[in-house]
Amino acid sequence: MALVKPAYLPPLYQDSAEAGRLILRDGSTAILRVARPNDYEAMVEFFRRLSPESRRQRFFSASKPPEEDIRDLCDSSDRHAAFTLVAWRATTGAPTIIAVGSYFSKDAHTAEVAFAVDDTLHGKGLGSLLLERLALLAAREGFSKFWAVTHPDNRPMIEVFRRSGFQLKETPAGGEVEVEFSLAPTAASASRAEWLDEVFTTASMRPFFYPRAIAVIGASRDPSSIGYRILETLVLTRFQGAVFPVNPKAAVIGSLRAYPRVADIPDPVDLAVIVVPRDIVLPIVDECAAHGVRALVVISAGFAETGAEGRLLQSQLVDKVRGYGMRLIGPNCLGLVNTDPAVRLNASFSPVYPPEGRVGLLSQSGALGIAILSLAQQLHLGLSTFVSVGNKADVSGNDLIQYWEHDPRTSVILLYLESFGNPRRFARIARRVSRGKPIIAVKGGRTKAGVRAAGSHTAALAASNVAVEALFQQTGVIRADTLEEMFDVAAALSNQPLPKGQRVGIVTNAGGPGILCADTCETGGLTIPELSESIRTQLAQFLPAAASLANPVDMIASASPEQYRRTIETLLRAEEIDALIILYIPVGVSNTAAIVEAIGQGVAQARAAGAAEKPVIVCAMTDAGGLPPLAVGAERIPAYQFPETAARVLSRMAEYARFRARPAGAFVEFEDLQLETIRAIIQRALAAGSPRWLSSQELSTLLAAAGIPFAGTVVRTADEAVDASEAIGFPVALKLASSTVVHKTEAGGVHLNLTDESGVRRAVAAIAAAIERAGSPEALEGFLVQPMIRGGCELMIGVVEDPSFGPLIAFGLGGVHVEILGDVIFRVAPLTDDDAREMVRGIKGYRLLEGYRGAPAADVPALEECLLRISSLVEHVPEIVELDLNPIFALGPGQGCRIVDARMRVAAAQGPS
Repeated sequence: MALVKPAYLPPLYQDSAEAGRLILRDGSTAILRVARPNDYEAMVEFFRRLSPESRRQRFFSASKPPEEDIRDLCDSSDRHAAFTLVAWRATTGAPTIIAVGSYFSKDAHTAEVAFAVDDTLHGKGLGSLLLERLALLAAREGFSKFWAVTHPDNRPMIEVFRRSGFQLKETPAGGEVEVEFSLAPTAASASRAEWLDEVFTTASMRPFFYPRAIAVIGASRDPSSIGYRILETLVLTRFQGAVFPVNPKAAVIGSLRAYPRVADIPDPVDLAVIVVPRDIVLPIVDECAAHGVRALVVISAGFAETGAEGRLLQSQLVDKVRGYGMRLIGPNCLGLVNTDPAVRLNASFSPVYPPEGRVGLLSQSGALGIAILSLAQQLHLGLSTFVSVGNKADVSGNDLIQYWEHDPRTSVILLYLESFGNPRRFARIARRVSRGKPIIAVKGGRTKAGVRAAGSHTAALAASNVAVEALFQQTGVIRADTLEEMFDVAAALSNQPLPKGQRVGIVTNAGGPGILCADTCETGGLTIPELSESIRTQLAQFLPAAASLANPVDMIASASPEQYRRTIETLLRAEEIDALIILYIPVGVSNTAAIVEAIGQGVAQARAAGAAEKPVIVCAMTDAGGLPPLAVGAERIPAYQFPETAARVLSRMAEYARFRARPAGAFVEFEDLQLETIRAIIQRALAAGSPRWLSSQELSTLLAAAGIPFAGTVVRTADEAVDASEAIGFPVALKLASSTVVHKTEAGGVHLNLTDESGVRRAVAAIAAAIERAGSPEALEGFLVQPMIRGGCELMIGVVEDPSFGPLIAFGLGGVHVEILGDVIFRVAPLTDDDAREMVRGIKGYRLLEGYRGAPAADVPALEECLLRISSLVEHVPEIVELDLNPIFALGPGQGCRIVDARMRVAAAQGPS
């Protein structure tokens, strides 16, 4: 692969780089936005509040800065000249600036950076957060370096620069220190940004799960009300902290003293659960802030889920909460649960308090959340924590995944999702977290909700579910089709080790279930290997002659507890087995209890003999609807009612194990990517209107600047076509050059195997006549002259912009096969080198690329490079919203690939995310 280097992605934010929430080191929050002219008075007040020493470090003078300087800080109208971000909080109900960060143009490529933080908030990470965002925004404006000058004794500012992870150069200069660093993300800067996000977000979640005291605002004496039920669940589950009911019309509720207002509560409160009518939620938030409450759960409905008025109210709610430095779950939610015995928190109106376990569970649906908790209890699945996020106005799934990543009580993460707030951030977080803890998700909305006009093959193939499937594949998220399947897989992953391979042993006392289990295993990518002669000999010593010693091992219906025990121990210790499924079907008069005990003994003995790293799954087809998990010492063995379920669960475990075993992919950057040329082409094109398809000439030049191997020359006349043909060498292909005609062959726009000048001239005339007959002369932009490419497999690569997920990249068989066979794989940009390898090898037609039945193999590395170049291109140039490269001819090893047809649609970018 030519001219590449590691690429480190800049941070992605829940809101955006220049607006939305900031989470500080202590878990409190602030609001970030671009400075505005009407911030002048607040900015004056901010610098007045700074200590003389802080002013001296910022302005080299302890006196207040000049009025002109402050007005300049409030003007960000020309982002290349100067730009300022302000962080603010609400103090006594009014917004108060708590930090200011700015950059100012020093030259074409360098900007000076400076920031100041309220003296009371030093050490909270505000300086690092401002620097991180300013660096990203300055790079988007074309700056490549930051420069700053400071006093040598300004250690906090210098340490912020040093810890940023950027490549830093410090130079003494006349008693001061000049600092200069590149804005290109490095491994250290990317790691630092992720670390800050993880640690600060985790800190902000703790008041929800470990509150010392809770206020239930809207607690009621009416047993049918939600306020009554929440108070009741807190008391009945024995919350290990103080509970304060708040109700202006009751002195006592449920034997607890009630308070008319939050301000009347005599003790500090960490968490407030708000169950009041929608229209008084905002004043209640003011009361909570005044009392020092750190976290809110708003059960009340009537916000964004109800329409425009509700959305406006929810926006005001979020601004208020963040401005006060608090976090919010909801609104319109069920609440949350923490089963930690030291807390015993059920701050929800669910009557079900799940058993303690190692599973963290998120539900986007409040109503479904009650059913989910009931199902977890029925299936004996223990939870560490449960959260109903409701409208996800503030706390999102991304926040909770990061909390669970660092929670020692959580080993498996379950998600019921109806939508993604920020899919690209989800991808970044899930890709990292899945390496250590499995994430299992049920995502609603698999079907295509509507049909849109598709301007390319790629768009026609990209149904609404494609992006979700691609995202989960890339990030290692295990997708479950149903809630029951989600819990089934969670029960195994939270209690059993991951399989080291795909080889499964099956023990059964009935042939039919064993066959069903084996079939489902192989369908799921597992193998049922033949047992070695040594293992068969050992089994023959204690199994009856009628038993089948193959795999599955059918002990026959009369199998005794002792035969179960010895067979399980023998198979689980066998070197040719990576995992074991045990089937038990009661036949006639059976002793289920004795069989279950024998299963546990067999597993325990095999574990003691060294088979500790192999998962074991049980299927018991009993009349009682199966068995609860089997306890083998501290180990729990999941039990399912049907053999197919057990096999599917093990298949999901093995698939996840393969993801964990693969090296983490790397992002790459192409040093020969000519971004200035590419952006200039697109800007000139968009000057004529947006959106639009690029002309053939524009596209040919753009692809060349991106290092993407497009074959051919665009010409205007027959004479130019002849000259180009002679330069290329006969035979040639002549095609219609058009940005509007998708199927050129059907339009009479393709002529192949032209061997001389007269053939080229006839082809030019024929294409022009065909376009004239079609009544669309404007479609003729010229002619594309290409060499005739012999052999090679026809493939396609495409891009389509998903409104939620960003660019989707497609790869598959091309030419006429693309829409007939649909052998296409999608992934979400940006791609890692591992993603590119998986895409090329993941299509059914990959055998053609290996050299099928004597045909020559293809240059697979060239295809992977082409995918990675396109990924880098669409990441850097968001104006590209649709791209089709079809067909691409994959030539022999070392010969590369050639694109012989291409289309690209561009549109004005929607702004930074």
